Amino acid sequence: MKLTREIKTAILVIATILLFIWGYSFLKGRDLFTNYKTFYVEYDNVEGLAKSAPVTINGLTVGKVSSITLSENTGKLLVELQLKTDFPISKSSIAAIYEPGFIAGKQIAIYPNFSDKTIAVDGQQLQGKIKLGLTASVSEKLIPIQKKLEKIMVNTDNLITGINNVLDKKGQENLKTSLSELSKTIAQFHKASSSLNTILDDNKGQIKGVVTNFNKISSDFSKISDSLNKADLGKTAKNLQKTLANVDKLMANLQAGKGTMGKILNDESLYNNLSKTSKELELLLQDVRLHPTRYVNVSLFGKKNKPYVEPVNDTVTKVKN
Repeated sequence: MKLTREIKTAILVIATILLFIWGYSFLKGRDLFTNYKTFYVEYDNVEGLAKSAPVTINGLTVGKVSSITLSENTGKLLVELQLKTDFPISKSSIAAIYEPGFIAGKQIAIYPNFSDKTIAVDGQQLQGKIKLGLTASVSEKLIPIQKKLEKIMVNTDNLITGINNVLDKKGQENLKTSLSELSKTIAQFHKASSSLNTILDDNKGQIKGVVTNFNKISSDFSKISDSLNKADLGKTAKNLQKTLANVDKLMANLQAGKGTMGKILNDESLYNNLSKTSKELELLLQDVRLHPTRYVNVSLFGKKNKPYVEPVNDTVTKVKN
């Protein structure tokens, strides 16, 4: 069967048209011979995200961004994703825009929700999320540090200004004088320490003897303490306490007039009788001394005794009355 020129021309035109369509689709990033799944995600901001940006699942590239359009109703950006994978993606999966590095552009990573068993169908919308990239994250962390550095710089500037105000010409002279005095003090201290070392070297033997005596005294004191521990001081203290209690009881009885000694100490009549008796004894001895013949009368020749003559000032009679 011979093909006519018209048939050949028609086949060539059709092949050219198909090749043109395939090339156009290929240049747009779509392969006509591959089965794609299309999903949509809405974002508030897609800065840095370009068409044909990779779409990954756990780091594996499974598709790309086919288009980015502005929604007239919500004002958000609608991103179309073309995925060439049979991996089951749940309806509640999240499509997050992230930045893999400083140089590479932004990409979209899909985080499947394995607990959700409802599989997303072709043309369904997924949940969108924007993750801070490395640059944004570093910038966010550097902003507080920058503020702190600014505060430190302000405080440092104030400190330097204050130091400059304090260290004027007079302050510098005072500081020099203080440093000079401090140097002299350190020199004197060094000299005193040298003298002290000399004294210690000269009296090393005496210091050693003092230390030896102190060790001996401490040893003797240790022996004394051992002896005191063996002496049962607790029992002695209890006996002493018991004795003091008995003494307190005896003193209380004496003050209350109990017993012979208590009555003697507290009976005023006994005191008056003793006082009166003492007085009478004193008068008797005085009378015996002044008139011994009244009491001793010795007669060798049988003389009669002289009668008793009462003294003029009889203090004893007065005491009796």
